[in-house]
Amino acid sequence: MNSPILQLLVLAGIAVFLILRLKSVLGTRDGHEPSPEVRSAPASRPHNLEVIEGGPDHDITDYVPEDSESAAALADMKRAEPSFGVADFLGGARGAYEMILMAFERGDMEEVRGFLSEDVYESFAEVVAIREEKGLTIEADFIGIRDMTLNSASFENGVASITVKFVGELVSVVRDAEGTVIEGEPGKSKRQKDVWTFERMMGTDDPNWRLVATGE
Repeated sequence: MNSPILQLLVLAGIAVFLILRLKSVLGTRDGHEPSPEVRSAPASRPHNLEVIEGGPDHDITDYVPEDSESAAALADMKRAEPSFGVADFLGGARGAYEMILMAFERGDMEEVRGFLSEDVYESFAEVVAIREEKGLTIEADFIGIRDMTLNSASFENGVASITVKFVGELVSVVRDAEGTVIEGEPGKSKRQKDVWTFERMMGTDDPNWRLVATGE
């Protein structure tokens, strides 16, 4: 057998092999099927996967209703200072609550004076002075914060104001000058509810929020 015929037989065998191989991978077509253009048309995107520009900011709507005045104020704060985050603020407020509350219980307000407005500082300091005049001492142990809620927010003339409700738990025992317990019970915790308002001028170099009002 001469060389050209041998080459043709080899090529024919390869062609048959490729056809069988393609059928095993792609299958066979029976009856009418859409043209290639129709088959390759992209499927429509499910509505729940669409990205909607300008959608709700969950850093805000996780804490206040989307259509509330507080939500609008928090959004204004973010526009005034893009690095501001509601979750970050609440994390800082949690730490500030424990720090300020325990400073008050211990009667050492100077260490937290930079985090208080002058009115709040004087109010706390007055109570501490009265306790000292009466010879009262307080033994306190902070257990933790059981609940924390963002009550309201406002933003006016660059000043951000956020009110937070805390439900804390601590052990607090008050003793008189003779060491007799006159309030509380050693080893027994109690719940304490506070509503605190923090303020800060947005866009400044001072990152600290100050406690400007307290209530229950």
